[in-house]
Amino acid sequence: MGEVRGVRGRRAVRLRGWLSAGQGVWFWPAGLGLALGVTGDFSGGVASKKSVPLRDLVAYCDRLLEIPGFPDYDGAWNGLQVENDGRVTRLAAAVDASLTTVRMAGAAGADLLLVHHGLFWSVRQPWTGVHRQLWLELHRHNVAVYSAHLPLDAHPRFGNNRLLCRALGWRSAQRFFEWKGRALGWWVETRVEREALCERLAKVVGGPVRLVPGGPPVCRRVGVVTGGAGGELRQAVAAGLDTFITGEGPHWTHALAEELGLNVLYAGHYATETFGVKALAEHLSRRFGLPWMFLDHPTGL
Repeated sequence: MGEVRGVRGRRAVRLRGWLSAGQGVWFWPAGLGLALGVTGDFSGGVASKKSVPLRDLVAYCDRLLEIPGFPDYDGAWNGLQVENDGRVTRLAAAVDASLTTVRMAGAAGADLLLVHHGLFWSVRQPWTGVHRQLWLELHRHNVAVYSAHLPLDAHPRFGNNRLLCRALGWRSAQRFFEWKGRALGWWVETRVEREALCERLAKVVGGPVRLVPGGPPVCRRVGVVTGGAGGELRQAVAAGLDTFITGEGPHWTHALAEELGLNVLYAGHYATETFGVKALAEHLSRRFGLPWMFLDHPTGL
């Protein structure tokens, strides 16, 4: 069951949506003509008659995120990974594309799933067992999948790295952490006690932060690269940083951080990368007039 609630002066209307795998929240862009106070099961498409061609959304995202030509890991496929019947009425955003999140998207009535970690990183064959189940769920629920990995990390407006900086209160930041000629991360000049930064970061990501206290107790030059950048501590030191925030890293980085004199804050791969897909989905919702939902399926890693 769900409940639509209007908020005066806000640009969106919240809808408590129904999900078989948990509870989610639909966000409806202003101007869709929703009747405030409506209650009921919204998986059937109440107030969601508008549809947008899938190709229009894909073309827009490709331009916005500079998908063509943006470098990524070998095997990573950015852009449209799975087609549906060609129309989109509802958007769902998730960090990871998986059998579970595809089922969540289908249960929510979404027909385009926007993700940071897509389905394809290497050859996925044969299509038997769980792969067959994945394909059946995609087909049964008519769910298209669009993935943006490093292009979303790096984006100056919707990127995970930039948005995590802003969530931490840092509006002025500079680029760093080049990979294949593209800068992915951001760094800031600040003055904050190391323990206070850990507490602030934990509140922002909504989970625990592991601190490697290899650097000074007062952080003055802090870099942010979300996800799994812990193996690249030397890049942070080369940029003149004394503190590096990322999601996760190998065991040996503890000793290396101490040797390099660098504070390292591990805030979780998943937890640091929820920002980009949410921002992208919200932007598409406003631009194309479609409702969107974030499918929270944390890995704890």
